[in-house]
Amino acid sequence: MNYLSLFLNTVLIDNVILVHFFGFCPLLGVTTKKKSAFGMGLAVIFVVIGSSAITWSLYRFILKPLKLEYLELVTFILVIASFVQFIEMFLKKFIPSLYKALGIFLPLITTNCAVLYATMQNISKGYRFTETMVNALGISVGFFLVVYVFATIREKLQKADTPRSFKGNPIALIVTALMALAFSGLAGLV
Repeated sequence: MNYLSLFLNTVLIDNVILVHFFGFCPLLGVTTKKKSAFGMGLAVIFVVIGSSAITWSLYRFILKPLKLEYLELVTFILVIASFVQFIEMFLKKFIPSLYKALGIFLPLITTNCAVLYATMQNISKGYRFTETMVNALGISVGFFLVVYVFATIREKLQKADTPRSFKGNPIALIVTALMALAFSGLAGLV
């Protein structure tokens, strides 16, 4: 499998937010400021890559050989929750301003469908370890890209003369639809 093709596909064409609609809670909740979106994007990259490596290994070397595949979902959620706790403790100690800016949305990474989707997709598609890492990187970079670009647009929209009935989430959802349309135009790229 061509790793560059897999990476570009997961970042641009098969984007976790704009195509699969996973991760809408952080998209709408954290994207009012670029700094918060940047921090959330980095945290998601770390969690997706780390949890994908561990969950792939657990599945291949423990769950599958012992025929415990039915524990996949519970195991994956526990791994993701552990990573989020680690990030939360790290940010609280070393970057308290970002910790406060992310607020309730940091613990929500544990239940972020995009993170769980990445770990589950690696198993369901039967990826080898390197493909798993490329896919995890692509999914998380695609998440980061959309969240950060969306935050940039929302900052500008806050200063724009938007009709009152469109302010807030209505205009945000319209922008999301336009971004999804723009990204779908890249479908023939890979």
